[in-house]
Amino acid sequence: MNANLIVAEIRKGIATGRYRYGTRLPSVRDLAEQYGVSQQTAAAAYAVLSALGLARTERGSGTTVAAGPAADAHLGTFTPPDLSAAVAWKPAQAGAEATEETTLVRQLAASDEMAAWGITPGTNVVERTRVRSVGGVPVQHKVTVLPYEIASKVPHGFEGVPPMLAPVGAPPMKPPHGVRVADWLGWDVDRTECAITAEPMSLDACNSLRMPEGSPGFRIVNVTRNSDGATVYVTVTTTPLHHRVTMEIVG
Repeated sequence: MNANLIVAEIRKGIATGRYRYGTRLPSVRDLAEQYGVSQQTAAAAYAVLSALGLARTERGSGTTVAAGPAADAHLGTFTPPDLSAAVAWKPAQAGAEATEETTLVRQLAASDEMAAWGITPGTNVVERTRVRSVGGVPVQHKVTVLPYEIASKVPHGFEGVPPMLAPVGAPPMKPPHGVRVADWLGWDVDRTECAITAEPMSLDACNSLRMPEGSPGFRIVNVTRNSDGATVYVTVTTTPLHHRVTMEIVG
């Protein structure tokens, strides 16, 4: 057990309301005994919680919860007139070299977690993982999940492996300039719902981004649905907190 894993446990308690706003958390000594760690590790966990704005430590008063339970912050739905002009991501530094690598492509049965995205657990899905880097340093871990019947679609007149089923190492296949991937593949795309949270990153994301296990980061979940409300695909993008999440709205 390390400090980041303790942070993850306490944060989960805050998010669910088990640790309510203003509640005094265990002393450093008691926290160390509870998790079987040193007082130094316990103090480090509280320091991280304070840095995340989830707790407040005051001399003589101990550490108290400084945040309420998890809540939804609705950003709204924005549809630009020309979706082909949208830029999915870009480095914050002008002139910085940006690269992207597909690191995993696999078929699997949908997990219970995917039910929240509108994907039935147990159904066949395709998962694609990409790592985006700036100047050779990984900055984003992105997982795309989509039902197999959607992943297996090919553009009109296309021959070969469906683009979304292309294995790791295969040459990238992109639509013609100015054409959206969804239009190229014949997907019915109506809207995208976006949820952004700050929380400990998954182990896969930590490993891909070369961060310590349990490091905090932004988690951006986009669920794209068709005109009937069914899920077309889901993307889960993870980036460390010292990066930023931006949105461009085209009127």
